[in-house]
Order: sequence, then C-alpha cells, then structure tokens
Amino acid sequence: MSPNKQFSAKPRVQNLVKPGSFFIPFESQSVLFYPDLYHKFLNKEQRVYYQAKDHNLLLKNLQVLVTTDLEECRRLWQEFSPQQGLFDTWEFRLAFYQGYHHQPYFLVFKTATENLALLPLWYEADKQKYFWFGSWWQEENKFFVKDDLLIPLLLAVCPRPVLLNAISDDVPAWVRRVIKFTADDPKYILDLVGLTDADDFLATFNKKRRYNFRRDRRIIISQRPQVIFDRLTDFKQLISLSKARFQQKGEETDWEDPRRVKTFAAVIRLGRQAQGFDIRMITVKIGAKVAAVDLIALCHGCYYPMKCGYNVKEFPGIGNYMNLLEINDAISLGAKKMDFLEIGYGWKDRWFTAVPLLKFARRRYHL
Repeated sequence: MSPNKQFSAKPRVQNLVKPGSFFIPFESQSVLFYPDLYHKFLNKEQRVYYQAKDHNLLLKNLQVLVTTDLEECRRLWQEFSPQQGLFDTWEFRLAFYQGYHHQPYFLVFKTATENLALLPLWYEADKQKYFWFGSWWQEENKFFVKDDLLIPLLLAVCPRPVLLNAISDDVPAWVRRVIKFTADDPKYILDLVGLTDADDFLATFNKKRRYNFRRDRRIIISQRPQVIFDRLTDFKQLISLSKARFQQKGEETDWEDPRRVKTFAAVIRLGRQAQGFDIRMITVKIGAKVAAVDLIALCHGCYYPMKCGYNVKEFPGIGNYMNLLEINDAISLGAKKMDFLEIGYGWKDRWFTAVPLLKFARRRYHL
C-alpha cells in the first residue's frame, strides 16, 4: 500500500502515512509481526539470531499495534512502568505533554491474550522526528518489555526518524551486540548514604576544593540569607533570574519558549497533586532581593534538583551555597541519593559520580 494513499478510516494517526514514516496507517488496528514485518525490518544478523534461538513461535504470534489515545497511553504506561524513579511516573511525563501537546505514539507488542512490550514515543512535528514520550528531557529511559528478547524487535520496527536518548545503561550485553547503541551524555549522582550533612560531602575532597565551597558559603552566610521553603509562587522569579543569568553570559535559555514555562508549571501542579512524586522549592532572599530559587522533585528516596535561577552578578558564590543547602535539605528529608541530571556543564563531573547513559538513533526509511 502506498504511504501517500488517503485513508478513509477514522480516527487516523496523521503523521504515520507520510513518506518515510511508518507502516501502520490506523490507530488501534493491530498487524501481525510475522512474516512481513519480520522480513522488512529485521536485518540478516537479527533474523539469524532469532532463528538460531528457535523463537519462531513467539514471532508468529506477535501482533503490533499503535495507539495515540492519551487515556489508553496512560493505561499502558501504568501497566509497564516499573515506577522506580521520577522519569517512570506518568504525571511527570504528562506535564510535558500538557506543555507541548506533541502527538503520542505508543507502539505495543501483544498476543491475543497479553501485552508484551511498549515503546512510548511522541512525534514532534516541528522537528519531524520521534522522541520518547515527554521529550529528550526524560532520563534513565527503560525498554518496557516482559522479555528482553523483544527489545531488538521494538527497535527494528519503531518509526523513523527517531532519537531515543538517555537510555538506562542496564541494556543486556547480547542486545547491544544486535542493536547499535552509542554513548549519550552521562547523568550525575550523589550517594547520600552515610552522610550526616554537607560537610561530610566536602570531606571527600582535597583541601583546595573544600576551601572554595566553604569560602562561598561563608560569603553568603555573612549576608544573613533568609531561606524560604515551598513558596511556589516564586516560580516566576526563578524564570526571571535564569533568563537574566543567561543573558549575562550571552546565551539563550529554554525559558524563552512559552511551552517550556507551561511544562514546568504543570510539573509543579501535577507534582503537588500526584502520588508518584512531590515538588519542593527553595528560595533564598538577601535583604530585599531574591538571590536564588531552586525547583526540586522528590521521588522514591531520590532528590532531583531540576531547575534553578541565581543572581550570581550581585551575589557571587550563591551557586555553591545552594548546592550545599540542597545536600543538607535532601539529608534532612531522608533522601538516599541526589540526581543532578544529565550533562555536566563543566562542573558536575568534579563533584558527583557520573552514570553512563545510551542513545539510539535511526534516520528516515527509504521507501
């Protein structure tokens, strides 16, 4: 069937019939994986692997389905997600959908009786590319499969062009031999187990590094800062401070996009409503001025500093002061670790433990 043919069935997944996109024209209409998709999308090495392991029965019973209905996507997510961290929660991903409204594209492997695998994506029309549902901002993304045998099959038939970033590094070794992954930017973790306060953290560094942190902390403390917790109306102040800081450096900020503002407003709202994660905000005032605002997520014993805005020009050292303040706050809340997220920005690698991540990318099909 020509990918340009106009289909009369509704509802229709609009972007799926564009040249170079994908093979399933109708939402919620499953197709058999074998033999057509098996021969079309698996390369010779992959076919040899599955034949040698005698997985013909699995392949012949496998059905492939795509859904874009948000409620059905939520149900599938809740069925498959391990709910181990912030990025596993539906509400956090939903906040990005409410900000950007990109079209969901949930690819499902199933049999007649059971769902076996889920690849939760969305399609960004402005980039003409598929990403994880919730955008590239999501981290430690996992393959939702009931058997690792399905991972190469999901990636073989997933729509293109696609970029799956920040994949958890626990992908089985045999899958890496069959599917080509590349290294992504690492994320950075601080293990809090055994620490009683931020000074215990500082004690792990040499004298010069300890001195720099403590110097900056003394400078800020000498100005008698007022620390305010959970004044969520300071979100606008966070954005203002962040924009000003980036302008001083001659750089652009993602806050210029109103969709990003709407997204994190939804993160705050849903975090306060959801059971999966909670939201915390720390504001520091010095005199009449706001010197810093941090936005943090809390989930399953992990403390996630997500967004910040600092008045570094008027209050030098505020960044290091806030890092130490956050460490003390996380310990006081009983957190077991802090997740400082992906990309080192030239400083995280000096203070925290790097955790490797993977990515998978495919270009458009040649139809």
